[in-house]
Amino acid sequence: MVTPLTLMAVHAHPDDEAISTGGVLARAAAEGIRTVVVTCTNGELGDGPGGVKPGEEGHDEAAVVATRRAELEKACKELGVDHLEMLGYHDSGMVDWSYKDQPNVFSQVPVDEAAGRLSELFDRYRPAVVISYEEDAAYDHPDHVQTARVTLAAMAATPIPRKLYQAAMSMQHWERVLAALKEAGIEMPFPDPDPEFIERMAQTQERITTTVDVSRFIDRKRAAVSAHASQMDETFFTGMPADTFELAFGQEHFIRAYDTTKAPLPEDDLFAGLR
Repeated sequence: MVTPLTLMAVHAHPDDEAISTGGVLARAAAEGIRTVVVTCTNGELGDGPGGVKPGEEGHDEAAVVATRRAELEKACKELGVDHLEMLGYHDSGMVDWSYKDQPNVFSQVPVDEAAGRLSELFDRYRPAVVISYEEDAAYDHPDHVQTARVTLAAMAATPIPRKLYQAAMSMQHWERVLAALKEAGIEMPFPDPDPEFIERMAQTQERITTTVDVSRFIDRKRAAVSAHASQMDETFFTGMPADTFELAFGQEHFIRAYDTTKAPLPEDDLFAGLR
């Protein structure tokens, strides 16, 4: 039996699949490529109803998990994702929160243990292309860092994937987006980014190898982002006018971290060299 060409996106939380890879997932699905989303955590430390934060009165982790799971399933349906796999680890919270030091959270799980579970999914779905994150990305959420480490470890343990990409924020692209947001009178998502964040984004910019045009699928991506209403309502993601949203999210950027195809760089297709 011939294994279908498969794209697997390995993400930290419900909603990450829509924000950073919704376009390529929708595009791959439209092209007949099998798509798999792996979500490492349950998102327990996301916002509760009314934006209530972990540790505040009214924040119920079990209720947040149930809501975010339903939203994730809806988002995957919007994107045409074929298979959703939940590893079920506990959300670690933001880098400046104390939750990340608790022994039961994802960032404290031995990398080899989680990588073994991801390797089993590689064996089951046999993805030709895998997407995850950079370990040293400007956005240093503990769960994103752990997801990057786990994915790299799983990649090292198997020859199955032919290519590995790390989702990246393009500094040049976001400068254009921020200018458009300002012109539209929309509150800036990062009003005063610290110099270290800017420097790390600039370094990421230099490593980008692959930019994929997903503008034809922008409505599906926006629907997927909006599906995560418990986390996205009243954020700049859902408050953008349609044309500004397309400017912001009509391209997705990646760093090719592993490749056996020798496809030339730069690329505009994650499957270059495979079809």
